Amino acid sequence: MRRRRAVAAAGAVSAGLLVLAACDKPTPISTVTVGSDSVSSEATCGGEGKALTTETLNKCLQDKGIDEIKVDPTETVRFGVDPDIADNGWTILLNGQPLVESTKKTYQAIPGSVFFNAQYGAQGDSTLVSVKEGEDEATGLWSFRLKKDED
Repeated sequence: MRRRRAVAAAGAVSAGLLVLAACDKPTPISTVTVGSDSVSSEATCGGEGKALTTETLNKCLQDKGIDEIKVDPTETVRFGVDPDIADNGWTILLNGQPLVESTKKTYQAIPGSVFFNAQYGAQGDSTLVSVKEGEDEATGLWSFRLKKDED
């Protein structure tokens, strides 16, 4: 009886390890924080170290199912990335266009008003903002929708 339990326990442990081994490693996280609110996301596209094609990037920028956060234009918008992303360099994109130069820091802060300013390509009260990993070739894209909040 004892031997059956030991064999069953060993089998359960082995099955558990197989299930864990089959799981994909999550992609690094990017976070947007405004005041005390924040939203974090795994990669919308890529994030696994392989270069993305222009076609794939354009398709990702059309993605409708992305996280949103409200932004008061008088607040500062803070972007944070995992060290894995920072090591490869990253850029903030506003509606698909670079907003800042690439950096290897894990944190950047931008005035909220920038995201709703037509001078920077913003249109209306909603803006698509993305974190693009990679200095030369894009290897990952994390997208967020910033909604103007003037309450």
